[in-house]
Amino acid sequence: MVHFVGAGSGAVDLITVRGKNLVDHADVVIYAGSLVNPEILNTCKKGCEIYNSATMTLEEVIKVMEESEKAGKSLVRLHTGDPSLYGAIREQMDLLEEKNIAYDICPGVSSFCGAAAALKAEYTLPDVSQSVVITRMEGRTPVPEKEKIKMWAKHQSTMVIFLSMGLLGQLQEQLMEGGYDKETPAAIVYKATWPEEKVFHCTVSTIEKTAEENNITKTALVVVGKVLNSSYARSKLYDPGFTTEFRKGKE
Repeated sequence: MVHFVGAGSGAVDLITVRGKNLVDHADVVIYAGSLVNPEILNTCKKGCEIYNSATMTLEEVIKVMEESEKAGKSLVRLHTGDPSLYGAIREQMDLLEEKNIAYDICPGVSSFCGAAAALKAEYTLPDVSQSVVITRMEGRTPVPEKEKIKMWAKHQSTMVIFLSMGLLGQLQEQLMEGGYDKETPAAIVYKATWPEEKVFHCTVSTIEKTAEENNITKTALVVVGKVLNSSYARSKLYDPGFTTEFRKGKE
């Protein structure tokens, strides 16, 4: 059996209980060494085979999975954050299905959640934004034309932008071209939930400058939207006059 496990956003104790149990009992672990906190591996059982996928190709990863399956071993494929976001797990699962190797998925805490915690922010404020766009700039990995940053910016929703630290100048331009005012609040969150976490508040027009001034070149998210600094309407859910399934509103 292959278990795809979300390691969480960085802090060792943000892996789920289920995920930790799978890691602790695994015979083999393949972890995303460029992003997963290696301290999570400290509780692996004695004799566990550990591979760093940062130095491996897809074919090499699948070969280890095949060999483990033939040997009757339990294997954990440990991804950063939640495997469903930029985890490249679909191509692995498709190959496992072709080879009739069983697998399952254990979700994890994504760094976009960790960033919100670091910012002490709520991404969905009444009358401000009720949607969150999770996206990235186009780099070596292409982005569909309809999903380019300037297209999402037209919605004026909260945006959390992954994998784009090397393209911040272009990011600023696309955000403003799409409709964000240059003074729209933004923030850079470096290594959310890690011990070295840092938060830098800025505006849409100063994202690149802020990163340069603080020497932030990778392992960071950009958050954009008025939820970072805006008045908002009170939630209806806890309004005394609002009736719910569990409480009758007061007139």
